[in-house]
Amino acid sequence: MIRAHRIDLDGAKLVVMSEGDYEALCRAAGRAAADDGLPAFPAATKGGTMPALKFARVSIARDLIRARRDAGLSQQALADLTGLRQETLSRIENAKHSATPATVAKIERAIAKATKRLKGR
Repeated sequence: MIRAHRIDLDGAKLVVMSEGDYEALCRAAGRAAADDGLPAFPAATKGGTMPALKFARVSIARDLIRARRDAGLSQQALADLTGLRQETLSRIENAKHSATPATVAKIERAIAKATKRLKGR
């Protein structure tokens, strides 16, 4: 049995539970609880700031990886759908390369199309 506590924090309704219960819920949903291979955000400075470009690359990469995985696509399959090289997708997903807005839009369209097909099954 999952034990959860509901709290209200600054107007946001939140649920607090043990890490074990959270991980069990994630497993039941077929998702990893941890950052399962996602690139790490850069470390914050003493002042709490992060390098903007690195943070943006990691944020985009993490979103794209999650969406690609949710659509059931490998990097190669996504590359085939977008016309990009798999190596290019790898560099974007590893936050080593800044994708142009047009490239991100192309990737998002391909993922959306694959997700729609997946849900249509």
